[in-house]
Amino acid sequence: MEEKPGQDRIPDTPLFDRKRSLGGYRINKMAMGLSRPENREAFKQDESTYLDRFGLTPEEKEAVMTRNWREMVRLGGNLFFILKISAVDPVRITEIGAHQAGMEHDDFLRNRLGKKV
Repeated sequence: MEEKPGQDRIPDTPLFDRKRSLGGYRINKMAMGLSRPENREAFKQDESTYLDRFGLTPEEKEAVMTRNWREMVRLGGNLFFILKISAVDPVRITEIGAHQAGMEHDDFLRNRLGKKV
C-alpha cells in the first residue's frame, strides 16, 4: 500500500507532522499563553473570550471547550502545549491518553501501560 504525504500511518492515531503542526498554530499559541497566571485566570473567567483572542476557528474552539484532546491533536495541537490546559482544570496525562485512544481510563492503564488496576 502506497502512503500519501500527510496520511496517518498508525490506525486511530493522528500523527503530529509538519502539515498538522502548521494547522495547529492558533491552538498551540493559545495553550502556550496558559503558562502565565493572568492568562489562566482569564481562561477560567471566560473561556470563549480567551479563545477568541487567538482567533480559534469554531472547530478548534469546540475541541478546546469540550476538552476533546484527540480532536485538539487532530487539529494540530501539540501535546506539550495543550497539556497546559491541565494547569487550569487538572487532569492526569493518562486520562488524556485514554481519551485520545478512545478507551476507558482503567483499560488504557491496563492495556497500553501494563499497569494493574
